[in-house]
Amino acid sequence: MVRKVTINDLAQAAGTSVTTVSQILNGKGDRFSSDTRKRVLNLKVEMNYVPDFNARNLIMKSAQTIGVLVPNVGNPFFSELIKGIQAIARENQFIPIIFSSNHDAELEKYYIEKLVERSVSGLIIASSASTSEVIDEILKPNNIQYLLIDENTVETGDTVETDDYYGGQLAAQHLIDLGHQKIAMMISDDLTNNLRRRLEGFKDSCLKNKTEIFQIEAPMTKKGGYEAVADLVNLSGVTAIFTINDEMAVGVYRGLWERNLKIPEDFSLIGYDGIEWGEYISPKLTTIKQPIVEMGKKSAEVLLNRINNPKVKKQTVNLPVELVVRESTQRIRK
Repeated sequence: MVRKVTINDLAQAAGTSVTTVSQILNGKGDRFSSDTRKRVLNLKVEMNYVPDFNARNLIMKSAQTIGVLVPNVGNPFFSELIKGIQAIARENQFIPIIFSSNHDAELEKYYIEKLVERSVSGLIIASSASTSEVIDEILKPNNIQYLLIDENTVETGDTVETDDYYGGQLAAQHLIDLGHQKIAMMISDDLTNNLRRRLEGFKDSCLKNKTEIFQIEAPMTKKGGYEAVADLVNLSGVTAIFTINDEMAVGVYRGLWERNLKIPEDFSLIGYDGIEWGEYISPKLTTIKQPIVEMGKKSAEVLLNRINNPKVKKQTVNLPVELVVRESTQRIRK
């Protein structure tokens, strides 16, 4: 078995002390000659030296690691969110540790405890299962900084959110403007704060315009949308569908296709989120687009700012949403 090259090996090869090598590798070697710095850095490459993380952590007193808690890493929304987090983390030489809990509060608590044991610098929580008790009992006593994505019900801490109420209004108004008077809403069977705001915006616009709405509850997955079509086809006079997220909409496509029903000829369909898939299904999905990658970037930026400046005032970032009209909605035919 090949032995890992240590900092002692590197110092010996460079003909200098371990302290000198450590300071040069950590960007604090200005007081040493350019020849010494160059020799150490060249040998680091030649000897394939990789710093020992745990030793560096003890010296620097920073793990430079952030935890990212999502309910389902397989959901394309969270996949895109993570892209944004990773981009900012890498720019700042932080490592994100990402884990998915499937809405299991006990599993989330376990992961959070293990992250704290490993001296994680901060945590981005994008799951509604984490409660104020977990934050009060684990994160705050250990001085772990955290940030909440908008679906969480906890009211303390920094937050990144989008204008879901307005997004719901946009979705409803688009269908109303196309002449639809009976609309089915496919919503989650476990509503979080952001989904409630989304639903309230949709309902308020429909009520204002005297538009009839029918509510179908299902899991926010492709399978959930697919199975909800069985209830949809039993609704009389419905000509349009609003799914609470885009992933459900993908399932609706399949459910309607199996029944020889077409989008948008038989049902106009609008989703929510703006995930990449919407561009690649046929017909292309009309949706309310959230700036998902930007949400990830802002989350990482705000958390890292909190880590570096713990006493800064509570930060709330509210990002805009927009209607993206594609091919899955059309004006109702009289």
